[in-house]
Amino acid sequence: MTLSRTDDSRRSRSVSAAFAGRRLDPAGFGLFLLLVLVALPVFWMGFASLARAWSTPEYSHGPLIPLISLYLFLRELRRTPRADPDEPARRWPGLLVMAVALVVAVLGNVVRIPDIVTYGFIVWVGGVVLTIFGWHRGIRHQLPVIHLVFMLPLPQFLYWQLTTFLQGVSSELGVWFVRLAGVPVFLEGNIIDLGVLQLQVAEACSGLRYLFPILSFSYLFAILYRGPVWHKALLLLMAAPLTVFMNAFRIGVIGVMVNRYGLSWAEGFTHFFEGWVIFLACVAILFLVAVTLQRLTPNPLSLSEAIDLDTQGLGRIATRIVELPARTAMAGAVALTAALSVTVALLQPPVAAPLDRDPFLLFPRNIGAWSGTHSQLTPEVERTLGADDYINASYLAAAGTGLRTQVHFFSAFYETQTEGSGIHSPEVCLPAGGWEIFSLDPYTVSFPDTPYGSFEVNRAIIQNGRAQQVVYYWFEQRGLRLTNDFVAKLTVVWDSLRYGRTDGALVRFVSPIEPGETAEDADARIQDLMREVLPRLPRFVPLMDRESGRTGPA
Repeated sequence: MTLSRTDDSRRSRSVSAAFAGRRLDPAGFGLFLLLVLVALPVFWMGFASLARAWSTPEYSHGPLIPLISLYLFLRELRRTPRADPDEPARRWPGLLVMAVALVVAVLGNVVRIPDIVTYGFIVWVGGVVLTIFGWHRGIRHQLPVIHLVFMLPLPQFLYWQLTTFLQGVSSELGVWFVRLAGVPVFLEGNIIDLGVLQLQVAEACSGLRYLFPILSFSYLFAILYRGPVWHKALLLLMAAPLTVFMNAFRIGVIGVMVNRYGLSWAEGFTHFFEGWVIFLACVAILFLVAVTLQRLTPNPLSLSEAIDLDTQGLGRIATRIVELPARTAMAGAVALTAALSVTVALLQPPVAAPLDRDPFLLFPRNIGAWSGTHSQLTPEVERTLGADDYINASYLAAAGTGLRTQVHFFSAFYETQTEGSGIHSPEVCLPAGGWEIFSLDPYTVSFPDTPYGSFEVNRAIIQNGRAQQVVYYWFEQRGLRLTNDFVAKLTVVWDSLRYGRTDGALVRFVSPIEPGETAEDADARIQDLMREVLPRLPRFVPLMDRESGRTGPA
């Protein structure tokens, strides 16, 4: 049976009335405040990281998420009859959840990875709810806690992978919209070629800045919606494809307008159209779908009845925070959290000696038979890269060597990969320049006269039209050569715990396949330059003895 909004509001008021008349419990309220205070040291690193993330366009909705979660919690609490004080409640599961969350947060503090701390914080909040209300009642209030996930930034390697995927999808759909309008267009990677003008679908155009707030809104919408579970599931699951579709529509409209009115008009239009218009359009479509779903039910409700926005009595329910009973479990929660906060303060994680390395500015221009020129990246690319130091050099072989063309050498060094910066795979960058990955496989190279010996690299053949290039790259991680960026992230966590070091670098070599050549010819050029570069590279990307943790040969 489906309740009407009037019946539901009357029921809420009757439940709220049952909460009146309770007196302030100073001891319980004091314990709750103390619990919040002692939790600050262990979670502070995560809070600082969240503040930085919320200043970016993708996560600017973050400050609203805790407020919405509080609203959802009070809404559910208003509908829940007060428990009998004499009713036994299992509170030990809540303490167990809190303990697990605090251990996770301590680990995040030790390895200096704020994301781990924030994940632990959300689990800790869930444990606090279970401790205060007991297992049977507290488990009903976990949906608002889960909603807090939407305030967290994605781990960086997932962020870049998702960005790349959404850029590709948005580019393809955007070009489809342009062609529907009768405009000739050609797509190369993420570059939309309109003939006279070209548009690049950059990271900001991937749709992430719409995806996260729309996902949060659809979660809220599904909870407030009155209807069958499959209705709620549909409203929740359609958020991601809807956002991608609307973002592609925006790109398509911009392409059409650029073709007709020129690039200068599109620049102003983009800033207007990419923000609230797309977000509000997605919201309107969700409401339209909700109305349609209601029309398909035997006893349809109006939109105002289908979406529960009743806020009556929430203020009175909010005062229940001062009625918390001074239970033994609350005192245990305070003691547990305080103990882990003290642990964070006393822990002395391994601290490595300062790295003795030369800046890439000193990397030699002439090595062996090769002569190189160094160049700087654009400020925008430098910001995206986020490296502490890098080299971007093109080397040409001397005449008579038989190595007829250039090899590009690039390396980006990071002193720390735990606090918001870190390496992302070249697979993310290549589509932005119009290049597509034709093949990508592990490939073993051997340089016995260097500190590196034999090791595995990623070997890719990339293509842009008829042009092809061979790419070697790997992640140089404190004496390890890795080809998987996820494994590289895991080694950062382990080495931070064991050695106190989280430095690392991306190393990449690229050479074109000239007309009349094979990929093996480009391989020979790259390996010839690597033979000269690798003996010099440890000065700029320090190696590490994996046994002792000291800087030196691995």
